[in-house]
Amino acid sequence: MKNLKYRCMKCGVCCYEVPGDYSKRIPLYPDEADLLIEEAKERNIHFKIMEDLVFPDILNKKILVLTYKIRLDNENECCPFYNKKIGCVIQDIKPLACKAYPLAIKQEDAFHFMISIDPLCNFVDQNYELLSNIDMQRIKEIFCQEYKNALIHLNKNKNLILKIKRLEYLNKIKISRKISLNDFNNYLKEWERVEIKT
Repeated sequence: MKNLKYRCMKCGVCCYEVPGDYSKRIPLYPDEADLLIEEAKERNIHFKIMEDLVFPDILNKKILVLTYKIRLDNENECCPFYNKKIGCVIQDIKPLACKAYPLAIKQEDAFHFMISIDPLCNFVDQNYELLSNIDMQRIKEIFCQEYKNALIHLNKNKNLILKIKRLEYLNKIKISRKISLNDFNNYLKEWERVEIKT
């Protein structure tokens, strides 16, 4: 246990769609989306994304896009940058969410965050008994780089939300807190998109 260190097994579990009603979310920030779109063009890879985290700005009649997600509805139902023989083919430029995997950090409130470890990851599954009751210090040691990347990911999310709040405070945008699903769907169809970047 003392020498246990996470290593990617290149199995692709994190890259494949999950069977059933749940839809996997591999989020991308707009700058990451731009980079991967260009990379896909250079490699002649069919790569699709869709909007993920969006807010309707009713003041300017725009949809503010904070993140996208990789579409996994291709014939293999996986990230198009995954290769069964070598794993991820974009190691140097893969998204922060992928760099943090199998860790996910979620803000619980202003002072606390929760860390989760994906039990579907083959490394986690093979070492489940050793990992099931570890404390934060051991998580940082076993998943050293992934933990650092998860914190960067969390901070980037926080900065995006703070940017939205700052724009609201300055009366440059207005995010409705009460909106019907029907109105929201109409806004999504009709309004221009604006990407929010940190």
